[in-house]
Amino acid sequence: MRILTWNINGIRTIPQYHPWNTLKTQEEILDHLNADIICFQEMKSSRKGLTKDIAAPNSYDAFFSFPVKKSGYSGVATYTRVVPRKAEEGLSGLLDLKPPLTLSERISTTYPYQSHLASQVDLRELDNEGRVVVLDFGPFVLINVYCPNDGTEAEDRIQYKIDFQRVLEERVRTLIQVEKRQVIVVGDLNACAALVDHCEGPLLAKKLGLDSQGREAEDAFWNEKQCRMWLRSWLVEGGGPMVDIVRRQWPDRKDMFTCWNTKISARASNYGTRIDYILITPGLLPYVKHADIQPDVKGSDHCPVFLDLDDSIFADSPMTSPRMAAKFWDEFSGKQRVLGDFFGKKGDEPKPKASSSQSSSQSNASAPQLKVSSSTSTNKRKAPETTSSSSKKTKQTPSQGKISSFFNNSSKAAPPKAESPDEDDDEDYRLALELSRQPSSPPPVPDRQSSKKWKSLLAPVPPPRCTVHNEPAKELTTKQGVNKGKMFFICSRPVGPGYDKGREERARADVNPEYRCNFFKWSSDVRREAMREAE
Repeated sequence: MRILTWNINGIRTIPQYHPWNTLKTQEEILDHLNADIICFQEMKSSRKGLTKDIAAPNSYDAFFSFPVKKSGYSGVATYTRVVPRKAEEGLSGLLDLKPPLTLSERISTTYPYQSHLASQVDLRELDNEGRVVVLDFGPFVLINVYCPNDGTEAEDRIQYKIDFQRVLEERVRTLIQVEKRQVIVVGDLNACAALVDHCEGPLLAKKLGLDSQGREAEDAFWNEKQCRMWLRSWLVEGGGPMVDIVRRQWPDRKDMFTCWNTKISARASNYGTRIDYILITPGLLPYVKHADIQPDVKGSDHCPVFLDLDDSIFADSPMTSPRMAAKFWDEFSGKQRVLGDFFGKKGDEPKPKASSSQSSSQSNASAPQLKVSSSTSTNKRKAPETTSSSSKKTKQTPSQGKISSFFNNSSKAAPPKAESPDEDDDEDYRLALELSRQPSSPPPVPDRQSSKKWKSLLAPVPPPRCTVHNEPAKELTTKQGVNKGKMFFICSRPVGPGYDKGREERARADVNPEYRCNFFKWSSDVRREAMREAE
């Protein structure tokens, strides 16, 4: 049995890539991923924005969590062929269905809202961004999570990230210690667990004057960001309860990245980070067969991560899906009718065939009858009575021309007489007639010099060469900011460890000339220089 997790960066993004653009339905896309349980992050949709094909594919149960306030932001989804026993949304235990879940439908008996965190964190606000779906499969509880971004953000967002990690850890701790359950946490955790999981790891250690293979460098890396320290302390290597199963399967593997910055085309050179994980409790290790990443699968700025478990882990599964499944939504279960259902379409009901005698009588009956009163008929103009003489052909008078007269031979036509101005015509009209009699002047000869200038102006600008590699630069377009829409040239080489970010961000001794240099030039400046040379 395979569990797969993938940050898809928008449910509508996948069909834009091959081979997904050759598949017609969401079910075909899920089948192509070849997994029994599929966990998506960053759905970037809302419940109203999902079609039945996406929300309720035939062969899968689907469970969603959407952000309450922001549409097209965050959101997670879990598709499963294996029927789960129970399903919930969020971490706190405060989110519920209508009607509310019964005690037998709930996964746990203890939730974070009952812990000490209730007085320290706004739990309902924390669960309003659509970041967690929890499913109980019996042998284990699966948590599909999308942690807040690990970027440079405002203080309130940094605090939100810290609170989210604390509540996630508390939810898992309760499942393990209080309820004695096995747990699998999958998703985008937005944090690196070790120095080897970051493309700039060795350079970061070098910048601090430390050996990248030493413990001091790892400690410095974890201390740089609180989210890294949290993740490290959550793993068994840091004294925590969770096993990073992909790293356990590949302990010495380098460049095992799952996320790349598409804005700088970092995927081509594998200049990325590993922030997508599958974490399991140690009790599930005997069932693990294989785990790995799938960097060749395109469709997002992340790649899928999967875990293969032995099929013997499942003894049986329930026959009925939890109420949270999308196939039970009113709009897909037939309970909720759309406005269009109240207006029948033309041709919905077939009309019975009528016999020839009936059809004529029905057509006459169905035709609208116009009744005119005697008073109004007298006011109408009487039509002229037709006589036998009117049916005869009337003799054409000489004033009536024949149709053949319109097609005379042009050679027989007399040349037009020159119009002479009358004495009563004004001076402007006389001048116009005089000019019309003069022979037309020959067309002007185009100026070769101006033609050459126009061609040079409209011709594509030859790309300049970057200063370091002396290779043709590539042209890009600014997509935001004050220079939005303005085009520029940069070095065409891919980014990589030690690529030149500029003197302010990268010391000259750390620059790797194998990758992109810091060449930059506006396209308008390149065109202006090309026109000067043409002159």
